[in-house]
Amino acid sequence: MPKREFNVLFLCTGNSARSIMAEGAVNRWGKGKFRGFSAGSHPTGTVHPMTLELLKALNYETAGLRSKRWDEFARPDSPRLDFVFTVCDQAAGEICPLWPGQPITAHWGVSDPVAFAGTDEARRRFFRRIYTELENRIKIFVSLPIDSLDRLTLEGRVREIGRIKLPDEGRR
Repeated sequence: MPKREFNVLFLCTGNSARSIMAEGAVNRWGKGKFRGFSAGSHPTGTVHPMTLELLKALNYETAGLRSKRWDEFARPDSPRLDFVFTVCDQAAGEICPLWPGQPITAHWGVSDPVAFAGTDEARRRFFRRIYTELENRIKIFVSLPIDSLDRLTLEGRVREIGRIKLPDEGRR
C-alpha cells in the first residue's frame, strides 16, 4: 500500500524569496513523500527576480511559483497540512490562521536575502547561501523516519532542525 504524501507549508511575510525557495527544495528532496507549499502574511504579489534566477540556475521548474496569502491554506477546501514552518522571524511572531488538522509547527528562521545590501554578485551569493541553509534543513527533515516517531518526538526533531545554521563564511 503506498504511503501518503505529507503536506508542508513554509511561511514568510512577503512570500517572495525564502518560503518560495523552501517550497521548491522540499518538493525536490521530498519527492513522493512530501509536497511543499508557501505563503506569506503580507505577500508582495511577486516572486523576487533573484529567487527565480537562482531556482532556474538550480534546474527548478519555476512556472507555477507565485506569491500568495497564507489564508489560502486555512480554508476548509485547502490541502490538509501536516507541517507548517515559519522561515522569517516576523512571520513567526504574527498570529497565524488556525490550520485545519493541527499540523506540527516549527520556526526555521533564516536571514532575508531581499533585505541584503551589496553588489548584484554579493546579493546572488547571499541568496544562494540562504537557499543552501534551507536546503540542508530540508534534506535532514525529509530523511526523518516520520512513520516511526511519535508526535512529541517529531515536534522536537523539527524544532532542532530549525536551529541548524551554516558556518560563518569567515570561518571556512
